[in-house]
Amino acid sequence: MSETEALGTYQFGPFRLDVRERRLSRGGEVIPLRGKVFDTLTVLVENAGQLVTKQELLDAVWPETTVEENNLNHNVSLLRKALGEKATGHQYIETVPKVGYRFAALVDGASSQAAPSAPQGATTRQEIRYCTTCDRVRLAYASIGNGPPLVKASNWLTHLDFEWDSPIWRHWWASLSVHHRMIRYDERGNGMSQRDVPDVSFDTWVRDLETVVDAAGLDRFPLLGISRGGSIAVAYAVKHPERVSHLVLFGAFAAGLNHVGTPQQWEVRRALTSLARLGWGLKNPAFCKMFTCRFIPEATPEHERWFDELQRVSTSPENAARLMERDAEIDVRPFLRQVRVPTLVIHCDRDQVVSPRHGQLLAAEIPGARYVSLPSANHLILEAEPAWPLFLKELGLFLNWQ
Repeated sequence: MSETEALGTYQFGPFRLDVRERRLSRGGEVIPLRGKVFDTLTVLVENAGQLVTKQELLDAVWPETTVEENNLNHNVSLLRKALGEKATGHQYIETVPKVGYRFAALVDGASSQAAPSAPQGATTRQEIRYCTTCDRVRLAYASIGNGPPLVKASNWLTHLDFEWDSPIWRHWWASLSVHHRMIRYDERGNGMSQRDVPDVSFDTWVRDLETVVDAAGLDRFPLLGISRGGSIAVAYAVKHPERVSHLVLFGAFAAGLNHVGTPQQWEVRRALTSLARLGWGLKNPAFCKMFTCRFIPEATPEHERWFDELQRVSTSPENAARLMERDAEIDVRPFLRQVRVPTLVIHCDRDQVVSPRHGQLLAAEIPGARYVSLPSANHLILEAEPAWPLFLKELGLFLNWQ
């Protein structure tokens, strides 16, 4: 075993791959790679010069999880771009048509083992499955954990695979899955679910939740609604009170800007929607910074990079704009007094995306609801914030964690 291999580092061309630190760098400059893309590179580099079949890669990068082959193809495409193959003309990853891939560069520290293993740190984590709605839209949903079920209604900007390694989301799913079998899904037009969908509306969002719950074989469960997912959760709880044991609304709202916004807010939303159609998914720092600062103003540079990348991988520019437009049309205010399940409303006190007054309205109108204010300016609580343990404490008390 070489010294570099013992340390979990590999050198090829101008690149240095540090498996332990999960870092790819060139000339000291870090090249950001999302989790599964990094894992794909690790498997290929550790088996440099050898053919790695597509199935071997799928088994290593997504252990105990069933995903479609196009996820692997997408990872390889992103790796080729990160390694600059098109710009330099140097080929690091060789495709063996219909079979697999081979890392073609000379690697210092590469293993001579005959078959790939899961990347360092990879464990059995989540199981991804697919179901089909009544209007023939394919939805991806994931489950993790072995406790009683907890379902999260869909919200804007998700990707089941990408967000599992994200510092913005991973602490949510890791913590909640300690106590529950956590079920979440990518909404239509988003993430790993079908992107080209003819119909997107509030009614389809509620039906999508119904489809996932039935596909997962759930009977009765707590329902978590984050941001826009809160209105979906409210509508589902009113329609299916026998299935929802507890309702948790975090950073949620009952009515979109079309119903409660000011003329100035309408103008801002129209401008953001137009920008989404023009700039979504492009590596434009100013565009990305604008969205990131609204959702997580207290983000570190690492959080900003992940959130910017989430924009690119989650959906298309047209879908992003269309989903924003549908958000503005939401109105579940007539349903609030019909909620008959125990309800906890949690809101960050300086949320810039959904004002705390929206959460206060939910708590005031839903019979018996309890309101909790958390000290944060972020729309999504980050793990290092003082608000995070407070959130878990309140949720645990509400859901009777032992």
